[in-house]
Amino acid sequence: MSRPGPLLTMTAALASVAAMVLGTVAPATAATRDYCHGQCNDILPPGNNGNDTLTQLLAYEATKTKPKHTDDQLAKYAALVDGYSGLTKGTLSDYFNSSALGVPANDVESDIHPGGRADVQIVRDKQTGTPHIIGTTRAGTEFGAGYAAGQDRLWMMDVFRHVGRGELSSFAGGAPGNRKLEQQFYLQGAYTEKELDAQIERVRHEGKRGAQGYRDIVNYVAGINQYIADAQKRLSIPGEYVVTGNANAVTQTGIAKFKPSDMVAIATVISALFGSGGGNQVQSALVKLAAEHRYGRVKGDRVWRAFREENDPEAVLTVHKGKFPYASSPKHAKGVAMPDRGSVVAQPVVANATGTAATSGATSGAAAAKSTAASKRSSANLLAEPALGKLRGMLDDGVLPANLLDQHCDMSNALVVGAKHSTQHHPVAVFGPQTGYFAPQLLMLEELDGPGLHARGISFAGLSFYVLIGRGPDYSWSATSASQTNVDTFAVRLCDPKGGRVTKWSTGYRDNGKCRAMQKLVRHDSWAPTIADSTKAGSYDLVAYRTKYGLVAYRATIKGHPVAYTLLRSTYFHEPDGLIGFQMFNDPSAMRTPKQFQHAASHISYTFNWFFVNSRHIAYYNSGLNPTRARHVDANLPTWAWKKYVWRHWRPSTNTVRNTAFTAHPHSIDQSYYVSWNNKIAHHYAMSRYGDGSIYRVNMLDRRVRRLMKKGKVDRVGLTKAMESAAVEDMRGGILLPELLKVIGKRKVTNATQRKAIGELKSWLASGARRRETSAGSKKYAHADAIRIMDAWWPLLVRAEFRPRMGAALYNQMTKALVIDNAPNGTADGQAHQGSAYQHGWYSYMDKDLRAVMGKKVRGGLGVKFCGGGKVLRCRRVLLSTLTKAVAVPATKLYPADKWCDAGDQWCADAIVNNPLGAIHDDATNWQNRPTYQQVVQYPAGR
Repeated sequence: MSRPGPLLTMTAALASVAAMVLGTVAPATAATRDYCHGQCNDILPPGNNGNDTLTQLLAYEATKTKPKHTDDQLAKYAALVDGYSGLTKGTLSDYFNSSALGVPANDVESDIHPGGRADVQIVRDKQTGTPHIIGTTRAGTEFGAGYAAGQDRLWMMDVFRHVGRGELSSFAGGAPGNRKLEQQFYLQGAYTEKELDAQIERVRHEGKRGAQGYRDIVNYVAGINQYIADAQKRLSIPGEYVVTGNANAVTQTGIAKFKPSDMVAIATVISALFGSGGGNQVQSALVKLAAEHRYGRVKGDRVWRAFREENDPEAVLTVHKGKFPYASSPKHAKGVAMPDRGSVVAQPVVANATGTAATSGATSGAAAAKSTAASKRSSANLLAEPALGKLRGMLDDGVLPANLLDQHCDMSNALVVGAKHSTQHHPVAVFGPQTGYFAPQLLMLEELDGPGLHARGISFAGLSFYVLIGRGPDYSWSATSASQTNVDTFAVRLCDPKGGRVTKWSTGYRDNGKCRAMQKLVRHDSWAPTIADSTKAGSYDLVAYRTKYGLVAYRATIKGHPVAYTLLRSTYFHEPDGLIGFQMFNDPSAMRTPKQFQHAASHISYTFNWFFVNSRHIAYYNSGLNPTRARHVDANLPTWAWKKYVWRHWRPSTNTVRNTAFTAHPHSIDQSYYVSWNNKIAHHYAMSRYGDGSIYRVNMLDRRVRRLMKKGKVDRVGLTKAMESAAVEDMRGGILLPELLKVIGKRKVTNATQRKAIGELKSWLASGARRRETSAGSKKYAHADAIRIMDAWWPLLVRAEFRPRMGAALYNQMTKALVIDNAPNGTADGQAHQGSAYQHGWYSYMDKDLRAVMGKKVRGGLGVKFCGGGKVLRCRRVLLSTLTKAVAVPATKLYPADKWCDAGDQWCADAIVNNPLGAIHDDATNWQNRPTYQQVVQYPAGR
């Protein structure tokens, strides 16, 4: 089955709506000192260009011709799967681009002065079309950054500022995916416009760097708006504006100007996706209740703690030495607010979904005006409706994946080796963030070169006033999501401010002896059919209830009394505060030493692992606004919102909380090596999720780096090979299959089906348990049958191993807290075609259980032997019986058809798809478990 293309067929008359390219001036280059000497490379698929005019959309539909630099990095990125084993120093450039600073004269593709300003140039290179913004003033540099962002990602930035406000459907149409997405994100912020503005204003008064950050944002926004004005004059606005009815196809008018608060709306989305941890305390409480119901209070608590694995002694750590106690469950917790069994319900976010624009209260006038504007958008295009009708279906699923919030997880990785173990005695790093795969990409490449700014790398579209991850003249930095808990769940007793009957749905809560009314936040969203959306007109209200302790997420009872559970995030109302740290990353004068790097990272309020490398040193720092909790409070369970249990040094009126000390955050300089794949960070530094124990995907990196170091000096080629060989390994096969085979043992297997399957699995294991093609481009896996068996066997095995002794209630609650598998095809957890795999699953649980059943020593065991009731022979029978069932599962059921693949197509089911955010689609590429953006660096010199 071929991948779906947009239904873009237009009459020849529309061809006159053509894009006009900006005129260029004499080529210019950036004269800058680059200490990497050709040893810095990077890659960001599919390509840096993310805008397309209506004419270009028509050309793509007719001939599949794409605008330049739309997908020119995709083939390089995909090819490493087949090419890594033969990688050499000379062939690195076949898979990565040069990330040298500046633009050689012979590589200049275009050179403009945006807005006619003499103080800034945007020079684009031929290699990738990356904008190199060169300014003689700081204001001009930031203006150029905004202008370049508009050139490369205007439509996407507009989408995200609407997502952050809960207004996606009114902007991009009421497709089911759009509605689901805005509902998911609304409870991340639910800010009013005044609250968005106030956050920008607060940054303005955070010292000299805060004031500078405010000016940078203002100039950046001015650059975006200048681009919009220029694009409208040249009839070159992104075609999606016309397709969705947000702009007039002839006059190009209709795009709302950007403003500084839009940066806060976008940052809210990015924070929810990548920069926070916790908030799952209610689900954790439900697991604990189920465990205690099954095993009794004492043993059930032990089982719950075992499955939490918050400080598993067998886990691979990023920081090897030192203890950094944070957020662990105390032995005797105080203030725990456990719900009654069966009482928890999620807080609804949608109200008044009547299909009309009618609402009540203060929002009614604005809602009616907004609905009227939405209903007029299609007719305002001055294009014939029959022709426009042919565009229907392009965005029927939504402009972003409906499960975007679920897809973020923590998918980045880092391999960093110090000077002692590196060639030329200079550190080596292969690292980068994984933000999912989209067309265009959520990230964009840029170089900023102006007063106090000199960095090249990537930023999220709409936040590119600074390079967020990349390199300076003699240093590189990168990040992975850390996910330590900065979101706590508090319980408030409900009441009725008017003295009426109290129920779970009451909108008052008790605080310090008073009944306070919750603040009801309403965002009305209405939509009309657009030329790209065949859904019917409709509307609804997005509703959130805010308390002093955050937004209401659940309703329940505790000992029969109605309560609300609220989510309080330390960065709530402080979305842009971390920009000071990024500002410092971009300032070479603030990044001369590892300590300066750590100081910069400490200013970032989002929960990230930060890595640094220059010609002499490597370093690590864990960032995040970590609230100081009251003594004996359990950060892994909901807590009563009583004064003695809430955060210390917390100001509720502004949700301002003091961070834990600089030294309390895990940090390190010149450890022999660092590896991170979103794993546990350090001793006693508890994570917010389940299942991060003895077996985690970072194990695949750790064992490879250790092996490289034992063999001798590590170079860029060897470290890249280590990364990519892990990227194609099936972790279940490479790490857990040997244990499964040990349980089966050497005793003769008499069943022919089982014997054949075991033989295939052993052969696959001997080859490295990789998911790779028989040959480049074959789209058929080597050891395809073994891979199919493992994919079918795992869910059957986990259920048969654990459910009998856990009981249905506990097993079901545990699967809600942690899905059993995160396989490449993603069918088990709604992550199809996302690349990232083995981030979450029951891998550690199976490892510990099987070793315990076999009588081996297990540190941090589960407390109960599950497989076969703890008997080896019975466990063996469980393995073999489920193996028989797995062999019988047809490939068509295991790999169901979707809009990209035929049923049973194993390679395609795994394949990475760059989710289209507009009309232009990319080819699916082979699976690899790898960052989206990636640097390969080694600095032979420095300042």
